[in-house]
Amino acid sequence: MRNEGLGSWPARRARKTPRAAALVHQGRTLSYAALLGRVARLAHALRGLGVRPGDRVAYLGPNHPSFLETLFATGMAGGVFVPVNTRLTAPEIAYQLADSGASALVYGPSHAGLAEAVRDDASARTEIAVGDRGEGGYEALLDAAPDEPLDLPVALDDPCMIMYTSGTTGRPKGATLTHGNITWNAVNVLIDHDLVAGEVALVSAPLFHTAGLNMLTLPVLLKGGTCVLVAEFDPAATLDMIAEHRVTFMFGVPTMFQRVAAEPGWAGADLSSLRILTCGGAPVPPSLIETYQSRGLTFLQGYGMTEAAPGALFLDAAHAVSKAGSAGVPHFFSDVRVVGPGMADVSPGETGEVVVQGPHVMRGYWGRPEDTAAVLAGGWFRSGDAARVDEDGYAYIVDRIKDVIISGGENVYPAEVENAILADPGVQDCAVIGVPDDTWGEVGRAVIVPRPGAEVDPGKVLGALAGRLARYKIPKSAVLAGEIPRNAAGKILKARLREEHGMP
Repeated sequence: MRNEGLGSWPARRARKTPRAAALVHQGRTLSYAALLGRVARLAHALRGLGVRPGDRVAYLGPNHPSFLETLFATGMAGGVFVPVNTRLTAPEIAYQLADSGASALVYGPSHAGLAEAVRDDASARTEIAVGDRGEGGYEALLDAAPDEPLDLPVALDDPCMIMYTSGTTGRPKGATLTHGNITWNAVNVLIDHDLVAGEVALVSAPLFHTAGLNMLTLPVLLKGGTCVLVAEFDPAATLDMIAEHRVTFMFGVPTMFQRVAAEPGWAGADLSSLRILTCGGAPVPPSLIETYQSRGLTFLQGYGMTEAAPGALFLDAAHAVSKAGSAGVPHFFSDVRVVGPGMADVSPGETGEVVVQGPHVMRGYWGRPEDTAAVLAGGWFRSGDAARVDEDGYAYIVDRIKDVIISGGENVYPAEVENAILADPGVQDCAVIGVPDDTWGEVGRAVIVPRPGAEVDPGKVLGALAGRLARYKIPKSAVLAGEIPRNAAGKILKARLREEHGMP
């Protein structure tokens, strides 16, 4: 094959295990042979609509087989795939379509209204509605196309995907990931997660998010396993589907796993098939780790970023307890350092910035050479995350550098304080932000979400931290809230919290 990229994966897998189940969705199973046929027909359809190598094809919709079909077909046609966050507003979507220069937009029926809303402001000249058998619709295009796979020359260094960063501050930037970036990331997952061909993955994390796609779905498909696609996460349904499909592998952000454990059926649910639970996107509270350990389940924690496709650090099961709270050590084909201002490695126990290097690190931000140069200094990607490394080389992510609270000259890392507050049985969620203070310059404020039915006294929650945290780390105030705003990756939107709760 002349195609070395993701577009060749369906053909390579179909010649090895054509009858094996690739995708399961709403009671329908798609074999690898059937997946190849649909991908090939869609690739021909895209070519017929004018998509040429290097052109961008965007997808807007929930988890669905057509998402992966569009990804692979775009790669088969030599194009660049642009997954769009379904939780964005019309202006935000229009910005990403225009910024990437997408020439085609494939969208699910649930997002037809948004597709129409951005039509005049986006660059896409072609729109394809999933499920539509009418002229120009997704199924009609497949029905009219040949099923012989295209084999265009695609190199591992060619761009495969533009995945927009979560945009917790400012407008999101498009991380340009090559076919090699995503392939090497998948190899890291295969090695460090010990994936097997019989893996059954429950994909309820959104595919437009880098972890749900690149850390779960694509490695499983590369290995020849089965992905059970769920359009929307539901904690009760999650327990049912684990038992029904004998799920072996799950990924989720901490809030997803918290909601599953809070279900009435949690204690009696059949979880015997589960082999791998990976959690990322935000720090994993120790209390959540203990909850799952009580059911005989161990989290495999990781750390990464969109720009690294995304895996950088990984904590295996053997060290899940002895190194609890750590993000682990670098993936097999990854190099990670913790450095000071001059890019020199900090000593064990000292806090510095995480920098990452490896074949999985992006080539740059789409159309932003200055931003690219700023984060890829000396060949290392500067993450903006603060961490420390212990004597054994295990890294502990402390917080985003920009979120550090400097109180009276002391650095306070909100994630550490948040984990301490989450140990309170009445607290469901929390976040800590800095607010101005005449004496100390800045002090912490805790925003607390009580568990349903629990009566939480913010003052008592803070009082319980005495003796557990240094006095300067304990927030000087606390407020109750209905929810903590988070993005699709589970990361707290600190800027929005500061707007809502940051006044002195």
